[in-house]
Amino acid sequence: MNYLNDKKLRAECFGTAALVLVGCGAITLTGFGTDPNTGILPIAMAFGLTVMAMAYCIGPVSGCHINPAVTAAMWAAGRMKTEEAIGYAVAQFIGAIIGAAILVLIVKTRGTANDIGGLGTTGWKDGDMVAALIAEIVATFIFTMVILGATSQKGTTPVAGLVIGLTLVILHLPFIKVSGLSVNPARSLGPAVFVGGTALVQLWLFIVMPTIGGLLAGWLVKSRALDI
Repeated sequence: MNYLNDKKLRAECFGTAALVLVGCGAITLTGFGTDPNTGILPIAMAFGLTVMAMAYCIGPVSGCHINPAVTAAMWAAGRMKTEEAIGYAVAQFIGAIIGAAILVLIVKTRGTANDIGGLGTTGWKDGDMVAALIAEIVATFIFTMVILGATSQKGTTPVAGLVIGLTLVILHLPFIKVSGLSVNPARSLGPAVFVGGTALVQLWLFIVMPTIGGLLAGWLVKSRALDI
């Protein structure tokens, strides 16, 4: 595979950058992230609707994974080769860092603001690690099962992008206060690279657990335990 000239990888990089920029931007630039009572739905919509928009934008090119956990699910389901899956994941991680870098640039050049703050990082409070671990596996499993169903080899529904985006919106509602709701290792990596500290220390959970959730969903589909 010629990685530099692969339009699928460029699409995945762009789509993931857009997701991090818009989703984390909704947390960082608006004040929604500091208002847990009214901010959850706008943040959820920012992430979910961006996924929906990218599904229709780059879906015809790359399938619009923009998430290593989704790529893991597709690989485990036998829908893509190992080399291609690795290329997708690398492109997604690079895109997430680019998206976060653009957001940092906006924050630092906005008025007199010099502190990038939390930048929409995911994480958990002391003593809540197990809850975050469970939430990320379960939420990612649900999310990737919906994606595998909506993009089934039996035929992709024309409203797949809408269904997938709204699923991500819904998943934020119960889980955002538990872990920040990642369900996407790249989405967590991008901001953590620039914030450092606790965000980097806790990053392992948001890489490992969503990947496990995606692999489990893909394995169930491939094994026909769930025939979709």
